[in-house]
Amino acid sequence: MPFHQLIFLLLISSLFVSCNSSAALSPNDDINVVTTTTLLADITQNIAGARLQVESLLPLGVDPHSYQPIPQDVVKIVESDLLIVNGADYEQFLANLLANAGGQTTVIVASAGLETATEAQPAGLDPHFWIDPNNVIVYVKNIRDGLTHIDPDGAQDFKSNADAYIQKLQELDSWIIAEVTGLPVEKRLLVTNHDNLGYFAKRYGFTVIGTVVPGFSSDAAPAAGQMAELIDQIKASQAQALFLDTAEPLTMGEQIASDTGLTVVTDLQIESLTEGPPAGTYLDLMTHNVTRIIEALR
Repeated sequence: MPFHQLIFLLLISSLFVSCNSSAALSPNDDINVVTTTTLLADITQNIAGARLQVESLLPLGVDPHSYQPIPQDVVKIVESDLLIVNGADYEQFLANLLANAGGQTTVIVASAGLETATEAQPAGLDPHFWIDPNNVIVYVKNIRDGLTHIDPDGAQDFKSNADAYIQKLQELDSWIIAEVTGLPVEKRLLVTNHDNLGYFAKRYGFTVIGTVVPGFSSDAAPAAGQMAELIDQIKASQAQALFLDTAEPLTMGEQIASDTGLTVVTDLQIESLTEGPPAGTYLDLMTHNVTRIIEALR
């Protein structure tokens, strides 16, 4: 097994891994919390509240699938007391950073305990758990426990903040169900650039007809014949729209739209938050995405 895969398998094998044998820090210490993505930073900040400041390794608008690390990333990891990652092989850029950082930080895997297989890809490893807010409830509990581990005196604050945020996630889930209820089942058909809406589809009764590029990474490329096969699937299903993340290329989407008559929705926000609207927070991101999906399929 390649070294980078070994490191990542070690990361996702447990809730947290600490290579630092020192006692947990007190709230008077400067506790550095870093997340890999902006989504995780927002979720974590909601749990940390005013007690801790959270920083994202990746900047706003950057797709983790194609991210190229910079030397400053190693510095941030070295200086962090807690690093929160999505897991499920999402941050493929991270293994070398951790190796260069020397393993002196505590790593929390936010998705620990979640099943990675989807109905459409039973043997697949889909890391896009957050597209179902019920999965984010698991994130919240794991992150809460991680923050408590590094700052035990803040346990009550973290619990109260986590409980309040979980309530918001449950309200979001109820709102999505209500919005989807008005959409006929035969219209709940999704075509995407890569496989990133599987958990959303499973939770809310959609069917993923196909993807422009295979697999769960936007960095992949379609093999010969796959485009023609996808076009046939779209025509047979009578799907109405192709949904792209803003960071994804439009070229192949335009070709598919030309051949099938699909509407192309180019402004989903899946991999990253934005600076302000439409996806300044995770809750805003989901509200925006659901609204755009319903509008395109209604």
